[in-house]
Amino acid sequence: MPEEAAPAKAPPMLDAAVAFGRVLRGAGLRVGTDRVVGFARAMEELDAGSREDVYWAGRVTLTSRPEDVTIYDRAFELFWDSGGGARPRPRPKVRFSVPQPDQSVFPPKKTVEKNEGGEEAVKLRYSPIEVLRSKDFALYSPDEFAELNRLLADLRLSGALRRSRRLEPSARGRYDPRRTMQAAMRTGGEAVRHRFRKTRVQPRRVVLLCDVSGSMAPYSRALLRFLHAGVASGAKLEAFTLGTRLTRITKELTTRDPDQALRQASGAIEDISGGTRLGDAVKEFVDRWGQRGMARGAVVVVLSDGWDRGDVAVLAESMRRLNRLAYKTIWVNPLKSAPGYKPLAAGMAAALPHVDVFLSGHNFESLEELARAVAAAAEREG
Repeated sequence: MPEEAAPAKAPPMLDAAVAFGRVLRGAGLRVGTDRVVGFARAMEELDAGSREDVYWAGRVTLTSRPEDVTIYDRAFELFWDSGGGARPRPRPKVRFSVPQPDQSVFPPKKTVEKNEGGEEAVKLRYSPIEVLRSKDFALYSPDEFAELNRLLADLRLSGALRRSRRLEPSARGRYDPRRTMQAAMRTGGEAVRHRFRKTRVQPRRVVLLCDVSGSMAPYSRALLRFLHAGVASGAKLEAFTLGTRLTRITKELTTRDPDQALRQASGAIEDISGGTRLGDAVKEFVDRWGQRGMARGAVVVVLSDGWDRGDVAVLAESMRRLNRLAYKTIWVNPLKSAPGYKPLAAGMAAALPHVDVFLSGHNFESLEELARAVAAAAEREG
């Protein structure tokens, strides 16, 4: 009689990676599920018994900024070296705490209480939607990304209007002799009713340039869904990605299915999660699209953390030209929400003087703020 196969067990390294990720989140690092999975996969290829392998696998996959390293080192020492040969170090002023499971937004936690009649009643302790709106995109789970699609479906990025040079029929305004004469021909040459025209009002174009390099990986997925929601709504909007090159993805995002749209966009983007040459990519946009009319009078939004491995002088000059062409330039940096953040990255420092509005884009509430900023910019002239 064949022996029954033993039930599959989760590898111990995966459990340790998940627990270590909780410690890092409690310390203040934005470590999402994808980074934890990447750390566990890296350890499958390395020696889990080697401290150096574990340290560098975690440092490469779980940190993205130089300022993360100090917190990572302290958390690594606390989690992996505790009880052994942990070297004494001056402790920075960072409070470590491990998030409790009931802080997750799915499913909503319930408590059973008795009402005045002595009957048990279920009481919700918080709204999962409200938690999701303020939660950092880097900490989203796959289920929460599905809920984000429903939230983004109600977000309108355009709708603000601008004055056009063209005129349209109106009940009052500028006198229209041509249409008045045409109407008089139908009444025997008698102008029974006079016609008028007024200035046409039309939506202002919005151009989104989204950084998809490796440093933006925790936010690229959510921001690409944001781009898709804007394009699929039918608004006057163009979408591009920035990395080591410029890629136009407006056509790929026109389908209403978010998953299909992202698959099509991922197929078109050849440099996703790669390096960054913001200056070259912005310069290509200005030379190829901006000066030909796409950026003239438009609201241009750059979604990037400002990390640039190219020539920052090229980025500064390209942003200066872009700001002169556009009606308003908005820069969205997810790192801006971090406590004590300062735009010290060379690319961010070079671009900031040529930006009209500087916002964060780390959660849904910040994207709502971005939508209001875009609408306010377009309403200034209307």
